[in-house]
Amino acid sequence: MNSHFQRLLGSTHFSIGLELPLDNDWSKSGQHLRMAEKRPFGVPDLKQHAQLARLADTSGFRALWVRDVPMYDPNFGDAAQVFETFSYLGYLAGVTENIMLGTAAVVLPLRQPWLTLKAANSIDELSEGRLLLGVASGDRPMEYPLFGVDYNQRGAHFRSAVELLKSQGTGRLPEGAQLLPQREERVPLLVAGLGQQSPNWIGEHMDGWLAYPGTPQEHRRRVGLWREVGADKPYITFLHLDLEADPYAPMKPLRFGGRGGRMALIAELEALREAGVQHIGLHLRHSERPLVEVVEEIAEYVLPGFHSAG
Repeated sequence: MNSHFQRLLGSTHFSIGLELPLDNDWSKSGQHLRMAEKRPFGVPDLKQHAQLARLADTSGFRALWVRDVPMYDPNFGDAAQVFETFSYLGYLAGVTENIMLGTAAVVLPLRQPWLTLKAANSIDELSEGRLLLGVASGDRPMEYPLFGVDYNQRGAHFRSAVELLKSQGTGRLPEGAQLLPQREERVPLLVAGLGQQSPNWIGEHMDGWLAYPGTPQEHRRRVGLWREVGADKPYITFLHLDLEADPYAPMKPLRFGGRGGRMALIAELEALREAGVQHIGLHLRHSERPLVEVVEEIAEYVLPGFHSAG
């Protein structure tokens, strides 16, 4: 297994991370603050982003996941972590030490492929091998004309970019030319969705799958499909979570996740692991509690049961 995945999954072959931004702007209190500060819906409060990233790192979470949202579109209503993806990853590499840094996912058709390759290798070098490169074909039609890209051709652009990233440009440069920095081990490529490709193409060319959130039952079915085309390559997904203060509060459905106490969270994570999921990125923007409390509680009571062998 690629060393990046070994660091992510550890000896238990299952791990837990966090999806950025670390904000609870989708909670009731977060909405009140957002309106008071006159921020559009989906634009997070980033005043504590560095402190929270460091807390996640020192608390034992295995990955921080960032999304690639070039333009804020009010019709989608989500600016993700606001900062440009690779610029932010470079910053995060400097303020953290151990946590993996993942993209979920870079929109390849909107990026110049050679510069994407150089940016990915740079982040991986600066972070000492901590980058997980999730990629996608994108789903916001408004962005494509701004970048001079035909939305209907995004699948072909995606496929071409993946081929360059996997080859590291070998055989495509003039004699003596190099794209620096060079990495001894290629950054692994994970796909969000199918990138406008067939499942068989995805299974053959990608190193892992970033699956959309779902129930354990849904993931069991998807894992089965992934194993048919992707063999034993990692299967990763995300879970929207509002962790209640009562540790015994039952889990109630929430769009893309649930609301409940830590015992219900542990049960949900166990069910997802049993279904074949290997890494979960927790999304906390619905959290009604302060995020520091939530992150510290999960680190103390939840992570040890999944990250420690035995």
